Amino acid sequence: MKRGKEPSTGRQMVIGAALLVSDIVVIVGLLFGYGFAGWSDDGSDTVEAQMFAWRTTWCLAVGAVVTGGGLLAFRWRIPSAVQIIVLGIGAFKFHALGAPH
Repeated sequence: MKRGKEPSTGRQMVIGAALLVSDIVVIVGLLFGYGFAGWSDDGSDTVEAQMFAWRTTWCLAVGAVVTGGGLLAFRWRIPSAVQIIVLGIGAFKFHALGAPH
């Protein structure tokens, strides 16, 4: 069997690190947006904040599947794992924030 041409491990590590930084920036920005959506004078969670958290959960989960799966289809295993893990953790974080208390 002949193996197809695969990207080098070094190139995958660089792309994985760049994706890690960009994913963290996106998640921090979304957390900042969640804070603005949940702004209330009495300190309770607002309905807008819960809806924002649920929409963000779905966006991050779909993003993890689409980008991680797409990279895996192109045999970019390290960046694929980074996308699935980081965006998946972000989706679980927003899932916890959006759950009724």
